[in-house]
Formats: sequence, C-alpha cells, structure tokens
Amino acid sequence: MRRLRRTRIVATLGPASSDRRVIANLFEAGADVFRINMSHTTHARMRELTAAIREVETEHRRPIGILLDLQGPKLRVGSFAANPATLTKGETFALDADPTPGDAHRVHLPHPEIFAAIAPGHTLLLDDGKL
Repeated sequence: MRRLRRTRIVATLGPASSDRRVIANLFEAGADVFRINMSHTTHARMRELTAAIREVETEHRRPIGILLDLQGPKLRVGSFAANPATLTKGETFALDADPTPGDAHRVHLPHPEIFAAIAPGHTLLLDDGKL
C-alpha cells in the first residue's frame, strides 16, 4: 500500500522506542522516517537500530527512511586533578596548552587551532554559552 501524502512523519528513536516491535508499531501508525540522535547513540547501537528498521521495512515491503542526526563539533578540555573542580563566579579561569591536570584556576585545552584563532579580548563561550 503506497502512502500518497507529501509530508513525512519523523519518529525519534530513544530508550522507550528502540525495540523492533515498537519500531514496527510506529511505522504502522504512520511514521515514515526514523531519527537516530547520534549525540546519544554509539555506532554499534546505531547499527542495531538500522538493522531493526530494515527488518520492519522488509516485513512490510515498503521503504522506511533513516535520519542520522549528527552531533555538532564539541571540544573537550583536559582532566582535572580534583574531579570535579569547583569554579567561583567572578574568578579568572584559564584555558591553556599545558597538558597537566587542571584545577579551579586553569585547565588544558588540547585544541591548538583554538589558540591560533583567538586573540586577547575575544569572547569564548563555553557549555553552549552558559559559562
């Protein structure tokens, strides 16, 4: 049976909706495309989910779209000597090229391209601008 609508219904797969039977139920209820959020999924789990989707596709003899939502760039800092370090509002905190474990005053930023791209006075937002 062919669906004649021009729009698509996208269902995001997560912990409550990632087993093959639930995927089949969502497809039968009208989902056309299944979204896998790669920010919260391993490559191994993604392969399991795509295999389950393809099983449902074969069972129903209708194509099912798969949307892999790739995470954007994330830069990680080095480690802290005391995990976690407590930062104090208003205190200066430095990101530097020193690979030793950080503390409440500084931490290693293992991305030399960042240091090459910034200059004193530039604003650097951390944690999606929360810091």
